[in-house]
Amino acid sequence: MDTNEARNPRRWWILIVLCLSTLVLIIDNFVLAVAVPSLTEDLNASAQDIQWILDSYILVFAGTLLTAGSLADRFGRRRVMVIGLALFGLASVVATLAANPAELIAARAVMGIGGALVLPSTLSILITVFDDAERRKAMSAWSAASVLGLVGGPVLGGVLIAHFWWGAAFLINIPVAAIAVVAALVLMPESKGPWTEPDVPGALLSAIGMTALVWTIIEFPTGGFDHIGTLATSAIAIISLVSFVVWEKRVEHPMVPLRLFRDRDFAGGSLSLTLVQVANGGLLLVLTQYLQFVLGYSPTKAGLAFIPMLFASITFNGIGASLGGKVGNRTLAVTGMLTSTVGLGLLANLSADSDFSTLATALVVLGAGAGLAQPAAISALMGAVPAEQAGVGSALNDTIQQAGAALGIAVLGSVLSSTFTAAMPESAPETARRSIGDALAVAAGTGDSALVTTARDAFATAMSASFIAGGAGVLAAAVLALFVMRNGKSAPEPETEETDPVAENLCVDRANTK
Repeated sequence: MDTNEARNPRRWWILIVLCLSTLVLIIDNFVLAVAVPSLTEDLNASAQDIQWILDSYILVFAGTLLTAGSLADRFGRRRVMVIGLALFGLASVVATLAANPAELIAARAVMGIGGALVLPSTLSILITVFDDAERRKAMSAWSAASVLGLVGGPVLGGVLIAHFWWGAAFLINIPVAAIAVVAALVLMPESKGPWTEPDVPGALLSAIGMTALVWTIIEFPTGGFDHIGTLATSAIAIISLVSFVVWEKRVEHPMVPLRLFRDRDFAGGSLSLTLVQVANGGLLLVLTQYLQFVLGYSPTKAGLAFIPMLFASITFNGIGASLGGKVGNRTLAVTGMLTSTVGLGLLANLSADSDFSTLATALVVLGAGAGLAQPAAISALMGAVPAEQAGVGSALNDTIQQAGAALGIAVLGSVLSSTFTAAMPESAPETARRSIGDALAVAAGTGDSALVTTARDAFATAMSASFIAGGAGVLAAAVLALFVMRNGKSAPEPETEETDPVAENLCVDRANTK
């Protein structure tokens, strides 16, 4: 069969739908970064409330990803993605109407379930719709959408919050999700792997284990293992995840193909990206506070400040897509991660009176590194995933990265908080030593302008410590990728009809029958 004839004629329209679906998830996850001051004021939210508003999504998302990926492979990736988008959109309506932190946290948790149903399906549909010759280009476009959401979230959020209110950050999800649902139903063929018996024990163990793990990571900075709750959730996480691994190795039809980690590209790509997520987990949260609390930017200006990073990421994403077949995934991934390390080092040198040119330079370098590294690492690891397990393979990668993001928020947040407190003078009011938001509130109430200067200097010091820690994580990721990943210059050959008839017929046959 001619390769061009076998290709789905709607594949590039399908890619647009996949990118749109990914974009709405990523934007929502990061749009709140610039909404923290408004949420704190309008909902009377405490620092812990803000953390849970941000983390409840990640907690539920990480806990249900593996199950969602498995469901997509069994029941249809398009069907699961559409259900997830609908759930995400409905929960966004509830979020816009939230009157207190508890309601917003609950809505964010439901959005996490919807997001978990959507994200693995987008990447798994991509690798089944596009063949070996076009997959790298499609993967680059999908990664560009992720970067656009990552950086565009704060930009869009800043504009919306300045002109409307914080709820507008969720309101934009509704029309985008609706358009994605309609487009998916009209344009996208259904695809699924071969039917196997549901692995219910595996689903339960993975959900309990990952939820407990992320919960432990989030709560650890505040209480450590001296807190009975943290000790209990860590024990639950260890027992559940160990039991999950043992069960998956023994069951006839495992939910998760753990053997994927025997492949150097999958293991090296996944674990490297996880370390990068640890480093980047708190990046936007820290920077938006710096821009607004220290430099005095408005929400709109704070969002627009990320545009240099956006353009650099998209530009180098395209460069990486064209170079990938020539220099190899490992070379691009390592080069990008080392470049990102330099960017984080530049960010660590920012002070309370730095000008925008210094910040923009650091963001351009950081964006260039991300644009080179992410598509290369994802292309390598997804190339190792069999087509019939694309959903759960994608979910496995997403899960460990989300755990890394949660760990990054917890670790960098802890570094930021502890360093800020240590940098504040002991003579400062106790409340003012907890966070820069509290310090500025105390200063506004007392008219103490000296406290404002002290708090801003202390936050700059704390921010530098956070970025140094993040840079160490990205450097470790580069070393891991260098020694573990192979430097294949092209994606693996597609499976033959004799070894995997599903892979060849997945899109064409099902498209003809739907």
